[in-house]
Amino acid sequence: MQKIVAIGGGKLALRETLAIDRAIVRFTEKSRPRALFIPTASGDSPEYCEIFQSVYGRGLKCSVDVLTLLGAAPAHATMARMIRQADLIYVGGGNTLKMMRRWRRLGVDDLLRKAWRRGCVLSGISAGANCWFEAGSSDSMKFYRPDDWTFIRVRGMGLLPATCCPHYHAESREESFAELIGKHGGVGIALDNNAAIQVLGDTYRVLASRESGRAYRLQRLRGKVERRELDARRRFTPLSDLGFGGED
Repeated sequence: MQKIVAIGGGKLALRETLAIDRAIVRFTEKSRPRALFIPTASGDSPEYCEIFQSVYGRGLKCSVDVLTLLGAAPAHATMARMIRQADLIYVGGGNTLKMMRRWRRLGVDDLLRKAWRRGCVLSGISAGANCWFEAGSSDSMKFYRPDDWTFIRVRGMGLLPATCCPHYHAESREESFAELIGKHGGVGIALDNNAAIQVLGDTYRVLASRESGRAYRLQRLRGKVERRELDARRRFTPLSDLGFGGED
């Protein structure tokens, strides 16, 4: 059964998302799962890789490997083997646009889609949440034009038929995300820092590592964008309740 955990934000180094990270590890149903970290969006940051090793390796007792893709990328067979052997894959935050372009150039998106189909837990934060959706609200342009940029819509892998917005309140994305949904339609899933949407097959639930972590559904109805908060529940709820695939 397909499994995804998309986290809106939070500082991994400070263990702000630890309750969600524990849920990701439990989601594998393995006592010592193989965790593959993909730090493309952060420019393959060595510091970020060490933080992941500290949290998921030493802290959560995973066997950790890292797939770096910038510069001289590994051979396709090596990437395929690393992804195939993983019980959970965690994608770090950063530049969504650069990451998706690199993945498509190397065929990593196709390898991740195969991992999803076989039931590997796909997870990640910020850019690592955006990637699993049809599209994501991204601040990628600030990496290219730091003095003159706006949030943009970046095409993701489409495993979840909605548009994601990470850091919803933390970065005051409320207005820009409403405008994005108003322009493009479809369902929007807005995630605060320390909140995540966990998807199991055709069901979902909201996870939070702090009280402030909330999730919202946005949709354009009769020309107006409406928003409702999603309840944090223990039980999984049908994805159909979110209107995935629906038209306004």
